[in-house]
Amino acid sequence: MNVLMLYPRFPDTFWSYKHALSFVGKRATFPPLGLLTVAGMLPPDWEVRLVDLNVRRLRERDLAWADMAFVSAMIVQRDAACRLVARCKQAGLTVVGGGPLFTMEHDEIAGVDHAILNEAELTLPRFLADLQNDIPAAPVYAAEEFAEMAESPTPRWDLADRKHYHSMALQYSRGCPFNCDFCNITSLLGHRVRTKSTAQIVRELDSMAACGWRGNVFFVDDNFIGNKRHLKQDLLPRLAAWRRDKPGITFQTEASINLADDAELMELMVAAGFDTVFVGIETPDEAALSECNKKQNERRDLVADVKRMQRAGLQVQGGFIVGFDSDGPCVFRRQIEFIQNSGIATAMVGLLQAPKGTRLYQRMQREGRLNGSASGDNVEGTTNIVPRMDLERLKQGYREILSTIYAPSHYYKRVRILLREFRHPQVRRRITRTDIAALLRSVYRLGLFGKERFEYWKLIVWTALRRPALIPLAVTLAISGYHFRKVCELHIR
Repeated sequence: MNVLMLYPRFPDTFWSYKHALSFVGKRATFPPLGLLTVAGMLPPDWEVRLVDLNVRRLRERDLAWADMAFVSAMIVQRDAACRLVARCKQAGLTVVGGGPLFTMEHDEIAGVDHAILNEAELTLPRFLADLQNDIPAAPVYAAEEFAEMAESPTPRWDLADRKHYHSMALQYSRGCPFNCDFCNITSLLGHRVRTKSTAQIVRELDSMAACGWRGNVFFVDDNFIGNKRHLKQDLLPRLAAWRRDKPGITFQTEASINLADDAELMELMVAAGFDTVFVGIETPDEAALSECNKKQNERRDLVADVKRMQRAGLQVQGGFIVGFDSDGPCVFRRQIEFIQNSGIATAMVGLLQAPKGTRLYQRMQREGRLNGSASGDNVEGTTNIVPRMDLERLKQGYREILSTIYAPSHYYKRVRILLREFRHPQVRRRITRTDIAALLRSVYRLGLFGKERFEYWKLIVWTALRRPALIPLAVTLAISGYHFRKVCELHIR
């Protein structure tokens, strides 16, 4: 069997980093980890090729070569995935769909011959067995239970053209112990935190390093700290030892706010090479946190929590939401003040959306307040629910947040707050040609011709005088801010 693994194009979103990637000469942020993992489950005598449409075109000769196309996508890629499936069908290919989009919406996407839903470790083997035994494959393969992570293979890094990606990605755990009502992670992956063994993670990192990778690695777990005991006693000490002769590799991940309560865990993460963590903060308003069942964030000094993580050596990226039923007109100013005071440079602010499978979706359905499907785009400025607040007032306030926090003066001020708080880990890091090229491009595009040029040079001079070791981070954040501002301007317009 000749199989094409196909990943649709991402739209211009907050997390696409499209406008920042050009500074570092890359075409996409991460390779499609799901497809690379599925490729590791296919029979060894199958020929497999990856075409990530974020880094190259899908050519007619690719389609002519293939017998079957495996398409995976997230919700935000819905439109591109539909176009891709249609093109594969036009070429006469059997189309197999999987991943979050197809798990939640497979019955709404025309042209998919076989939908491999839920976790592929459970459902893909049944599909492959039917093919091997000449049994007509079913249109849908689904599972009620959850897979054990020991069943997950090492991803096929060799299929990805690594020079086009800014970072690599791997997964340590699935599931989340919390139950936020707007989040579909638990409906997709459950509450029980299932982890790979330390030996599995080291094998994956070894295979990544054997391919020549020496850059950033994103642990894509939705809550990396779901099993603290295993992290402290096993994984993190082993990662620290593994990295000793690989100074170019750093890690980032996602975690819940209670990470700030555990100084030992933060210290171990930094020692293991973690320098960035995304945290779902959502809102500083207690009523809204209670409304969405974000219990882990309630009754806390969230700004102090963020600063504890920054001082431990972890740059905090934050997710924020407006549009809760309890939100009043003052919520927009409170969000701005919180984001500015916290020094969270990368602040993703979105309108509340209700993805399928969430408790919020079910509640909105019962109340007759659903309005279509969630877009999956965090900063698009749309919502699929009918809010309590007047919709136009909500959108106006949302635009006010974006136009304020990503105005150069506000953004660069947050960067300086972060750099002042951030404890720079004392690790060796080699300066690469990519780093030098990014610096020169930032000087030219931001420092000479950008409308933020005054703030850019103010940041560079401030950092050189006060935190010279953090100049690479300052330049990185300046470039990221350019992307965030471009995306926000697009949606504000």
